[in-house]
Amino acid sequence: MDKSTHKHAATKGLKVSQAADINDTSIHLKADAVVVGSGAGGAVAAYELAKAGKRVIVLEAGRYLPSEKFPEMLAVSMGMLYQDHGMQANADGDITMLQGACVGGSTVVNASVCFRIPDHYLEKWGREFGLTNLSPATMHPYFDRVEHNLHITACGPKETSPGAELIKKGFAKEGLPEGIAKRNMRDCALTGFCFSGCATDRKQSMLVTYLPWAQAHGAKIYADTHVTKVLAEHGKATGVIAEVIDPDTGKKKADIRVDAPIVVLAAGAMQTPLLLLRSNLANSSGQVGKNFACHPTLSLVAEFPDAVDDFHGATHSLFMDRDILPPKPGYLLLNAVQDPVEASIQVGPATGKPYLDYMIRYRNTIRLICLVHDKNNGEIRLENGAKVIDYAVNDEDFEIMKIGLKTTARVLFGGGASKVRIPATNDLSINSIDDVDKVIDGLKNERKRYRYVSFHPQGSCRMGADPKKSVTNPYGETHDVKNLYITDASLMPTSTGYNTQESVYALSSYVSDQINKAHAKG
Repeated sequence: MDKSTHKHAATKGLKVSQAADINDTSIHLKADAVVVGSGAGGAVAAYELAKAGKRVIVLEAGRYLPSEKFPEMLAVSMGMLYQDHGMQANADGDITMLQGACVGGSTVVNASVCFRIPDHYLEKWGREFGLTNLSPATMHPYFDRVEHNLHITACGPKETSPGAELIKKGFAKEGLPEGIAKRNMRDCALTGFCFSGCATDRKQSMLVTYLPWAQAHGAKIYADTHVTKVLAEHGKATGVIAEVIDPDTGKKKADIRVDAPIVVLAAGAMQTPLLLLRSNLANSSGQVGKNFACHPTLSLVAEFPDAVDDFHGATHSLFMDRDILPPKPGYLLLNAVQDPVEASIQVGPATGKPYLDYMIRYRNTIRLICLVHDKNNGEIRLENGAKVIDYAVNDEDFEIMKIGLKTTARVLFGGGASKVRIPATNDLSINSIDDVDKVIDGLKNERKRYRYVSFHPQGSCRMGADPKKSVTNPYGETHDVKNLYITDASLMPTSTGYNTQESVYALSSYVSDQINKAHAKG
């Protein structure tokens, strides 16, 4: 990061235009580039373009909440900082798809875990999608750049949690490799509130890094601003139309038009394709919204005879990826500190005494996440103008999930668990390690049966060399509309099996460099 950025960047908070600040009912703005979305893809693009001398406007649909106002209560945070108040889900309603909806996007409410795109997939993308420009040799310097800028480093010994220590014992007993998570974090306070926002600003989210850095170079940020249409003339992007919506009342306060010769879409893998569909743009291939993947997860909750108090430490500090890359089955294990709200919705007993008995033993529980590297079989589409996430875990991915769950359960029993619960619509438990195979072999791929969670939507505006099979070219520009770029996880041609945050940082950095080369200021 250049010294001038640090010298001029705000040390606390951002200057953000919000619905409460708007008095005019119609606003017309002009810029060199307008960026839709302020998360990993949007914030990085805003900074890189502004640093190159471009006048940049960032439009964010979510609210602006400075760090000192984070409630650090998940039930409250979901209502304020998450898409659809934390209730965004697939059409069946059995996969909760968590996505940040605030200035800083999902980087504000994620657990900070960072993985590079494995070379295996960069090479696969080159072979199968013509993305030879995204070779490991090209992309490694971009990963180096964002890791330096965001202090992405491995968790130290003091950042572990009591539950992680028990899981380490399980890994050792099962002969599994122990992976130490890397996070974009500085001197973690170990409060375990990652999913509610980091009130101490230790998490190096876009809210405290790339957005203030972009603002230091003149970028302007608008919150509560819902982009409704991308504008284009003669095959070139010309700007966007948006509405300013009061986040507390839901009422429109103003219409906004931004004229800009460069439009960057970074609203996320669910919102970006919807915007293109509403705009009737960039879809000659028919691939907008297609090829959606989301890494569905199930968290097994283990009960122990005594209190564990797995409340403090890095939210994620430990992983196991022995079986993630082909020809292995394709699953990842990741520990997670569990908030009481999460605990209450993770597993079986829904109401009454069974539920109370379970929650009374909350101090005795830990969880271990099993994430499946799913196929790109989903679709994001519009139905009567409304968002539909058409996605279900298919039979092949469910069989992989079962393999992963067996490993997960054995690890938890190896760590000393007396009981392991499977997140389902009724009580589904494993009472001893001897019962693991029998119980999990008996699971069937039934819709609305399991309580899946997804954190990594991706792939809905696939990047590729062939305009008939992809939405953008290898440099992130849509095949159909010049100067219309995408810099979020919807670009990814396939899912990678790992947390996507660092992948988006690096891809956005790369695409931003291509934009700056194509639109160099004289």
